Amino acid sequence: MKIFQHEQRSLFGEILDWMLTPLLLLWPVSLVLTWLVAQGIAGKPFDRALEYNATALAQLITVNKSQAQFVLPLPARELLRADDSDNVYYQVLGTRGEFLSGERDLPLPTDEEKMAPGEVRLREDEYRGNSIKIAYTWVKLELANSKPALVQVAETMDKRSVLATEIVKGVMLPQFVILPLAVLLVWLALVQAIKPLNRLEERIRARSPNDLSPLDVDAVPMEVAPLVSSVNDLLLRLKDSIATQKRFLADAAHQLKTPLAGLRMQADLAQREGASAQDLKQSLRQIGRASIRATHTVNQLLALARAESGGTTLTRQTCDVARLTMDVIRDCVPRAMEKHIDVGYEGAGPGADGVCVLGNPTLLKEMVRNLVDNAINYTPSNASKPGMITARVLVDPFSRVLVVQVEDSGLGIPMAERELIFQPFYRVLGTEADGSGLGLPIVLEIAHQHNATVTVDDSRPGQSPPGACFTVRFARAVDSD
Repeated sequence: MKIFQHEQRSLFGEILDWMLTPLLLLWPVSLVLTWLVAQGIAGKPFDRALEYNATALAQLITVNKSQAQFVLPLPARELLRADDSDNVYYQVLGTRGEFLSGERDLPLPTDEEKMAPGEVRLREDEYRGNSIKIAYTWVKLELANSKPALVQVAETMDKRSVLATEIVKGVMLPQFVILPLAVLLVWLALVQAIKPLNRLEERIRARSPNDLSPLDVDAVPMEVAPLVSSVNDLLLRLKDSIATQKRFLADAAHQLKTPLAGLRMQADLAQREGASAQDLKQSLRQIGRASIRATHTVNQLLALARAESGGTTLTRQTCDVARLTMDVIRDCVPRAMEKHIDVGYEGAGPGADGVCVLGNPTLLKEMVRNLVDNAINYTPSNASKPGMITARVLVDPFSRVLVVQVEDSGLGIPMAERELIFQPFYRVLGTEADGSGLGLPIVLEIAHQHNATVTVDDSRPGQSPPGACFTVRFARAVDSD
């Protein structure tokens, strides 16, 4: 039963429904119970009067010449006369069932009923189209081998119904006034109780768009405090996210501003008067290098955005990490050869047990490619002393943990900077490698999307240079089939 029905659920309406619905449902139940109780209460005094009359008439039966006789004096007749509301009937039967006095056609007790002389009983029956209440008793007379005489006094039930109705009116009529008053009081109490929510709404609406400070938990009711705490947690995470985005955009603008400024400067140099053909070629080479750097930065930004949204927008499937890693190494061989770097792969082969994970192949390949590109950029190498880069895919046979490693023979990463290198646009100090500082953040984001962790250690501890070894650990591999 819904008293208040809206298209959108209302907390006020829901609480009011749950408070008023039982009240309105119990009211008719209370009316029925009151009527039943009133019937019992109204009938008791009339039942006692019938029992008294039956007992009085039983005392008037006498024995004369071995026969039962019944003489009804005038005062008794007055006692049994009909009143303004009900009719009173009586019947007296002798020891042989012969009629002695009263109404001949008054209904008799059932044959199965056991006679109990001296005990007055009550029953309901029909007589002349009316419901009647009958008090009856058996009278034991001093006659040999005789059955008890029967005395019955009956009365119609109009007075009982009238009295029961009066009782119900006296009880229920005040409730017609009390019920609307109770509804009004419940309404007012609920309006008063919900005011803290209205004040909370007003405080939130009055805030400026830039105000992400937490709401006051102590100013709201205890039941609403968990909701406000959740909102405060959301505001805190939103504040951190906005701050990260602002910092990211500022860093991205700074990173793009450098190559764009170089492009503009080289274009101005190429257009100056008296520039030789050699100067023009040099400016064009610088313009090409700056454009490549800007393009790489833009591509990395797009890759990072794709990685951050990969968990919800890209489908996942069973991926052979060994095969993906070997494909990346194969693609990076030409670039490594240009820098005289020896790049190779070792570990589990494609299709081996445990080399598959559930993920997105595009993102996983991007993760490995960024690790290898990062190693190529930061590994010093020349023809006389070539650098080395090794990619590995390993599977723990007991824990079924899948590990991807990319190690190089470069200068390594100081312990103090091993957490900083995963921040966007951060680059290790003292290096002159060309990069955007987005490769490792992309690796970390893709690893998180696949429930993996990324760590960095020295590839050759105790040696100089120590090199770097990046390790990606997946939670658990899946069956290749």
